[in-house]
Amino acid sequence: CAWTSWHTRAGEIAVATVDGRLAGSVRTRRLDDERGEFGMLVAGPEHRGTGVGRELVRFAERDSRAAGLPVMRLELLVPREWTHPSKEFLAGWYERLGYRLVGVGTIGEAHPDLAPMLATPCDVRAYQKDLTGGNTSTGTLVDAGS
Repeated sequence: CAWTSWHTRAGEIAVATVDGRLAGSVRTRRLDDERGEFGMLVAGPEHRGTGVGRELVRFAERDSRAAGLPVMRLELLVPREWTHPSKEFLAGWYERLGYRLVGVGTIGEAHPDLAPMLATPCDVRAYQKDLTGGNTSTGTLVDAGS
């Protein structure tokens, strides 16, 4: 993979290329003084299963680590009333990469402006990974029990 990055007002978009062609992308940004966040991770269909996604996550983690951020965070939007196979795959994949579930909330709690646009009720699962090798428990989205 070769890397190109474009800076946007909201953060940074990193683009992976293979043989000069777009292979995938990820958005990274500083969430606060302790955490970086990545999202909108995508690998082109012909590049899935080749390591492009994993390398984009590693890029986001290196970017946050270089900025002095000890924790990386991501949110996974999942349907509340049914199971989406791709979302379940992603949850397991993120866990295999070292991310741990730290909070669950409704889309209305996490992003009230987006909730009316969704076709089905959804929850937001927040995952974090300690980039220093310690505990991932700093900061949660919304405790599902509250």
